[in-house]
Amino acid sequence: MLEYPEAYYCIFFAVLIYLFLFMQNIQEVFNQIQEVKKQQKTIKTAFRDALNNSGEYKKLVDDLKVMKESKKVLEQSIKEEFKAELDKLDDLKIDLETQNMMLNDIALTKIMNGESIEVVDMYNNAYEPIFSVKFKKTNVIKEEEQKMPAAKEDPVTGQTMAFEINHSLE
Repeated sequence: MLEYPEAYYCIFFAVLIYLFLFMQNIQEVFNQIQEVKKQQKTIKTAFRDALNNSGEYKKLVDDLKVMKESKKVLEQSIKEEFKAELDKLDDLKIDLETQNMMLNDIALTKIMNGESIEVVDMYNNAYEPIFSVKFKKTNVIKEEEQKMPAAKEDPVTGQTMAFEINHSLE
């Protein structure tokens, strides 16, 4: 159990206050991320161009290709010797993926039911779940929102309206 649960509540409320007071609009943060990615791409392209213009770098890349090819041949011959073990490794990988998926499903179900979750390994290290949110491109182009007409003053009531009111009886 937690030794000082009130400390966790204080941290929780501090985070909530921070999010409420200082959190930016999600679109603004997304736009900032896109701008940083654009700057990174520009710098990486300039660096790659500088490398490609270097004669010494080109020679090293060619030497590296030859070494990689000889490494690949050597690895292939050793893989043939370890065929049974590597097949077992592939089976274990699939089993591990299945077990992790099951663990995630159980954890999500328990959290949705309001239960707390903690697992412990053989060395008594406690683990708790971590969830994350990712965004992916949807291939849907959002149309710009229709702009509202400028606010106008109602000539009859004198109130500012976001839309125009027609007072005629026609």
